[in-house]
Amino acid sequence: MVSRIGLGQDGMSDQSGLLDWRAGEVPVSRRFEDSYYSLHDGLAETRHVFLAGNRLPERLAPGFHVAELGFGTGLNLLALLEAARGQAGPIRYTSFEAFAMPPADMARALAAFPELQAGALLAAMESGARRFALGPLEVALVIGDARATLPGWTGRADAWFLDGFAPARNPELWEPGLLAEVARHTAPGGTFATYTAAGAVRRALAEAGFAVERVPGFGRKRHMSRGLLA
Repeated sequence: MVSRIGLGQDGMSDQSGLLDWRAGEVPVSRRFEDSYYSLHDGLAETRHVFLAGNRLPERLAPGFHVAELGFGTGLNLLALLEAARGQAGPIRYTSFEAFAMPPADMARALAAFPELQAGALLAAMESGARRFALGPLEVALVIGDARATLPGWTGRADAWFLDGFAPARNPELWEPGLLAEVARHTAPGGTFATYTAAGAVRRALAEAGFAVERVPGFGRKRHMSRGLLA
């Protein structure tokens, strides 16, 4: 998720041919040898880890800002959109991604979750849009190495979805310096949630200023992490 290799004219990397598909229609990155979400129920995982882990949707309000490391299939965005229906906007959503998935593969992955109504997102991705609205959400995609793009970002998030591939396979997206930038770009009282409970990640987030908790994870994962900016 963090290399600048293979970028096309629009700044996006060509991911065609770099995916395998398992357990039906779950995409797996050949580059990182890791799945984009749980093989068992990706939507339930997103709801447990990223929504409940950040106490969403109950915290949502006009001007609330969610930021994300790792856009992937767009599943987290669509799960938040479903949870935000009926909320007054705007709710901002900024996602940092280096290896953007081709829209055709995104459509294949999201077809497993028809209740999320992915059509508008897929249309935006097909058009090459980097800023677009989905219901109350105002979405911005930042394409490139997060270690280069996040430090120059002028926003501050109220909640972070830390959703890179596993730290053992994609260590760059969990570097202490990058996690310190996450904290620096978090509003007072802001939160993070992530599926990983790796000790090095929890220590780096704590050193960056978060009060970090290890809590029950999703499915077969015993633990995940969440935190509050101290």
